Amino acid sequence: MKARDLRELTDDELRQRMRERAEALNAFRMQMVTGAVDNVRGARNARRDIARIKTILHQRELTAAGPGRVVGGGTK
Repeated sequence: MKARDLRELTDDELRQRMRERAEALNAFRMQMVTGAVDNVRGARNARRDIARIKTILHQRELTAAGPGRVVGGGTK
């Protein structure tokens, strides 16, 4: 899924998509163990989708914190 499409979703929808992709990644890993994998790119695509979603959520978190604010306990 493209980042442009993900940015149109709400935070709750993004979290739901992230859960779905994590479940798909786990299912893919189980298929790898049993040798029943058709699409070997499935894990990479799921990991990248999860990273895109986390990035968008983090950007929104930083935007909500406002300029000059540190989110996540950074040090200065």
